[in-house]
Amino acid sequence: MPILFISALTKQRVHKALETAIDVHESRKRRIKTSELNEVLLEAVERYAPPSVKGKYIKIKYVTQLPSRTPAFALFANLPQYIKEPYRRYIENQIRDNFDFTGVPIQIYFRQK
Repeated sequence: MPILFISALTKQRVHKALETAIDVHESRKRRIKTSELNEVLLEAVERYAPPSVKGKYIKIKYVTQLPSRTPAFALFANLPQYIKEPYRRYIENQIRDNFDFTGVPIQIYFRQK
């Protein structure tokens, strides 16, 4: 969440709080094309691949944004049950950094390809 310091006494940055709330709402409604998602996230997956589990390598095939009120993304992989929480956070941080989802809750689902 964005943090703003405002003053009710001097009315300092009160309008900035409203502008920030509107920006967060616009970010929440944003839709990203599947091609853009795949381009950015598959490059991030190449940089830092999911760790192998039990000698099996996890391969993420493609990414798409799901139709929902809050941004939700589905990543299709060959072994989604083996993806751990640190790698989920890595993917979430990559989405936030590249597509500016500051202050918006993001849901990430790993599904079987």
